[in-house]
Amino acid sequence: MLVIRIVRETHLIAEFGNTSDSQKNWPVILVMVLLHVGSVVALFLFSWKVFAAAIFLYWVSTGLGISMGYHRLHTHRSYKVPLWLEHFFAFCGALTLEGGPISWVATHRIHHQKSDQAGDPHSPRDGAWWAHAGWILIGESKHNNTRLMSKYAPDLAKDRFYVWLNDYHWVPVVSLAVLLLAIGGFPLMLWGVFVRVTFGLHATWLVNSATHMWGARRFATRDDSRNNWWVALMTFGEGWHNNHHAHPTSARHGLAWYELDPSWILIKILKALGVAKSIHVANVASGMAEREAA
Repeated sequence: MLVIRIVRETHLIAEFGNTSDSQKNWPVILVMVLLHVGSVVALFLFSWKVFAAAIFLYWVSTGLGISMGYHRLHTHRSYKVPLWLEHFFAFCGALTLEGGPISWVATHRIHHQKSDQAGDPHSPRDGAWWAHAGWILIGESKHNNTRLMSKYAPDLAKDRFYVWLNDYHWVPVVSLAVLLLAIGGFPLMLWGVFVRVTFGLHATWLVNSATHMWGARRFATRDDSRNNWWVALMTFGEGWHNNHHAHPTSARHGLAWYELDPSWILIKILKALGVAKSIHVANVASGMAEREAA
């Protein structure tokens, strides 16, 4: 068993670990530079209308797509919804330009398996900048390698829609950019895509970096995860990261009344409407890791 564990950890390090000595990923770097430059240009084209549109699209992409979809639903299966809604959340997640559902889920599952250990794709123990963005910018990009990532997300790889979306994860955001350009010109396109995507990327990356460095620890987990209120505000409740690592399959991340968790509120609304079912919730008081809500 020890040999198997060592071989497996070596394999994970090779595929997902700190490759800071590797070659820079220039296509990704170029896209990131363009996004940030476009965001700066957008500041000179500000209006309340395009700002409101960006906020709405941020909720659709990062709130519904990442928090509700890629993370709590697709990765941890903390609740169930009809397949059409599951697919819709995945489509929204692709609008963040964080890769397709198979790649995102695979990376996050590896993060939980090897959190802040050798093989973690983005641990601050390898450097704060590495955890925030370096792991994306350096080394061979894995988000387009659907075959490799499917090994860590076999449940999603069985669905042809997820395979297609992973292969062509850039199609939704490019299509949205063309639509916004046609509707509202460059101001709407820059705010609805460039500003929104750039902010969303950094917000998600802060969960990888900041919430493993700063904040309170309610639970003595084996990693460095922490609860960070300002990251939670930016990410619809994803900043209650220590709670999440202690109870990874819980659909509720904000476990105290003062820990605002908008995604959990929406899940409760979907439950009341009869849409969300089999909802797993951390039951801290009873000492149980999780329980299934009716």
